[in-house]
Amino acid sequence: MTETTAPTWLPQHDPLATADVHEWLADWRRRAGMRVDVVPLAGLRGWRQDADTGVLAHRSGRFFRVEGLSVEMPGAAVPRWDQPVLHQPEVGILGLLARRDGDTLRVLVQAKAEPGNQDGHQLAPTVQATRSNWTGVHGGRPVPFLHHFRDPDPRRVIVDVRQSEHGSWFLRKRNRNMVVLTDEDIVPPPGFRWLSLAQVHRLLRHDDLVNMDIRTVLSCLPAELTARTAAPARDAFTAALRRSCRPGTGSRHRTGELLHWITDVRSRTEVGADRTALRGRAAWHLGEVSLRHDSGLFFEVIGVDVDAEGREVASWSQPMLRPCGQGVVAFLATRLDGVLHVLAHARVEAGFVDVVELAPTVQCTPATLDYLPAAARPPFLDQVLDAPPERVRFRAVLSEEGGRLYRARSSYLVVETDDVDLESDQYRWVTLHQLSELLRHSNYVNVSARSLIACLRGLLDAG
Repeated sequence: MTETTAPTWLPQHDPLATADVHEWLADWRRRAGMRVDVVPLAGLRGWRQDADTGVLAHRSGRFFRVEGLSVEMPGAAVPRWDQPVLHQPEVGILGLLARRDGDTLRVLVQAKAEPGNQDGHQLAPTVQATRSNWTGVHGGRPVPFLHHFRDPDPRRVIVDVRQSEHGSWFLRKRNRNMVVLTDEDIVPPPGFRWLSLAQVHRLLRHDDLVNMDIRTVLSCLPAELTARTAAPARDAFTAALRRSCRPGTGSRHRTGELLHWITDVRSRTEVGADRTALRGRAAWHLGEVSLRHDSGLFFEVIGVDVDAEGREVASWSQPMLRPCGQGVVAFLATRLDGVLHVLAHARVEAGFVDVVELAPTVQCTPATLDYLPAAARPPFLDQVLDAPPERVRFRAVLSEEGGRLYRARSSYLVVETDDVDLESDQYRWVTLHQLSELLRHSNYVNVSARSLIACLRGLLDAG
C-alpha cells in the first residue's frame, strides 16, 4: 500500500498514531541532518557589524538585525534597562494546509530542522517562511506549498490573523497565522505528512517534538472545532475543559468586560522602547565572540554556522539569541460552575506592538530572579513549582522559536487549583472560548499563552 493510492493516515483516535510519527521523525533526523557550530560574531559569513554602533545586519539589508533597545517602564519592578533585541520588521507566514476526511480534520505538517532546535527536526507547519525566504533573498529553492497561502480563496480560509512573538526578545515581530482548506488530493513530498488534528494534539505532550510555530497556528483554530471533534471526556477535568471551549457556557467575566480590562491596563501603563546602538549599553559587553550581560544571566547573542540537508539553502551563518536558563510557562486553572477557567496575566513586554497582551499566569526564567528585585518575582511562581503531581494536568518541555533562538526551551505546565480568589488588577479568570474569540484578532494573546492553549486543547484528544 502506498500513499499515492491509499495514504498512510491513521484513524483520528488510534493510540498507535503517535508512535508511528516518532519513527517517521527519527528517520528524517537520520536522513537529513543539520550541523550547527557556535562561532564568533565577528566572523559571520554574510553579516556586517557597524563599526560605530555594533549593530549586526545581513549584507542584503533583509532578514533581521540585532540592535540595542533602551526601555523605560515607570512604576515597574525594574523601571529602566538596556538590552539587545532582534528586529525583524517583515511579516512571515505560518501556514497549515488542511483537508476534511469525514468528521476528521487533517493537516499537512513537515519535519523541519532549525538551528536552534533542541533535537533537530520537529513537527512544523506546512509553510514556515519569512518574506526574505519566499522572495529568494537567500538564493535557495522555492518554498513548497506557498501558493496556497499567498492568494487563497477566502471561502477556504479557516484562520488568518497576524500574531506576535516573544516581546522580550523581538521588537514588534509578527507572523501571519493561517489555516487554509484544500480539496486537492495532495501526495506529501519527502519530509511532509498528513496527520489528524488529534494526532498533533497528542504529540504536544512529548518534549521538543511540536515546534512553536505550529503550536501558535493550532491555538488560532476555533475552540469549538476542537471540542466538537475531541474524544469523549475521561473525567470531570476534561469535561470542564470541553465546556470551556464551547460558546455560551458560563464564564466569570463577559468578553466585553475583559476587553475593557485589557484596554484599561494598556492605557494606564507607560512603556518607552527606543532602538539604540549595541555598543555602550549599560551592563552589556560586546566582544568579537558574543554579546552578553555582565551577570552572565538573561541571554547572550552568539553566532552560528549551519550546514543542513533538505533546506532551501544548504549552508549559512547567522546570529542567534541564546537564553541563559530554562523558562517556566504555566496556567493556573480552576473549575467555576463546571467550566474550566485559566488565570490570564495582563503582561507588559517592551517588544509588544500595543503594550500589553494576555499571558500565562507565570512566564519567567527562574535562574534570573536572584539578580532582580524581589518585586520582579512572579506572584504565583511558588504555587506552580510546588504543586503536587496530582494537580499538574499538563507538563512538557517545549522548544521556542528555533530560527532565531538557540536552545530556548520552557517547561509548560497547567496546574489545577481550588483557590478562586486570585484576581487582581493584573489577573483575570477566562475560558478557552473567550481566549479563542480574542485570537481572532491581533495583539491580544501572547505566544506563550497560545502554546499553552494548544496544549490544553490537546488534552481533549489525549486518548
